[in-house]
Amino acid sequence: MSTIRIALANIRPALSREESVELARSTIQRAASERAAILCFPEGYIPGYRTRGNRMPPPDEAFLTRAWREIASAAASSGVAVVLGTERLVGGALRLTALVIDRDGKTLGVQDKVQLDPSEEWLYNPGADRQLFTVESLTFGVSICHEGWRYPETVRWAAKRGAQLVFHPHFHEPESGSFRPTVFLDPRNSFHEKAMICRAAENTIWFASVNCAIAGSPSTSAVVRPDGTVLTWQPYGEEGLLVADIDTDLATGLLASRCRN
Repeated sequence: MSTIRIALANIRPALSREESVELARSTIQRAASERAAILCFPEGYIPGYRTRGNRMPPPDEAFLTRAWREIASAAASSGVAVVLGTERLVGGALRLTALVIDRDGKTLGVQDKVQLDPSEEWLYNPGADRQLFTVESLTFGVSICHEGWRYPETVRWAAKRGAQLVFHPHFHEPESGSFRPTVFLDPRNSFHEKAMICRAAENTIWFASVNCAIAGSPSTSAVVRPDGTVLTWQPYGEEGLLVADIDTDLATGLLASRCRN
C-alpha cells in the first residue's frame, strides 16, 4: 500500500484579493499541521472567482505574480504542495487556471480551464492543453469546475496517462430558490455530486472535488474512491480542511485504459 495525505481547502471566499492571499497562506500552514502532502484550493480562489454580480479590481498581472510568490514561499516553508485555484493573463486574455507548486516551492506548471461554462465566456478565455503533475507517490491531473461536471473526457485524459487522482477545484454558489442539501448525494439535489461519483468509478481513479464554504451551496467538497464509493465529505457551508489518506495502489485506471476513444 502506498499512501499519501491530501487536503481540500473548504474555506470561505475572501472579501478582497489581499485577504485571499492571507487566507491561502494560513490554510497552507494548517495543512502542514495536519501532515498533508498536498493541498487543493477551490476554483479562482486568488484573487476570487469573477461574476457579473461581484465587484473586483481588474485582472492585475503584477498582483498575481506577488501572490504566487507568497504562496510558493508558504508552500516551501510548510512543506506542503499546493494546487492553487487562480487566474492568469495570457497575451492579455484572462484564463481560469490551477497553479501547481511542489513541496519545496517550485512551480510544477499550470492547468488552464479548457472547457468554459457559457456563463464565463463574457470574461474568461479557454486554455488549450492538459497536463499531468507528480508529487511524491501521487500522479494527478486537474479538471476545473464545469469541465469535471459535464466533460468526462477531461478526467479520462489524465486517467489514461497514469493519473491516480484528479483534483476538481470548483466554485458553486446557490441560486435563488435552489435546493439546499444537508446530506451528500441527496437524490433531490442536482446532478453535480453524482458526477463526482461517476468520474471516479468510470476511470477507476480517485476524484477529489473542492468548493468554497458557502451557505446553501448545492455541492460541497468530497473525496471519492476508485470504486465510486465516498471516502469523506465536508458538511455544507462549514469552513475547514477536508483531509484524506489516499491509497494510490487502488487507482488502477483499468476502466479508463479500456476506453477506445
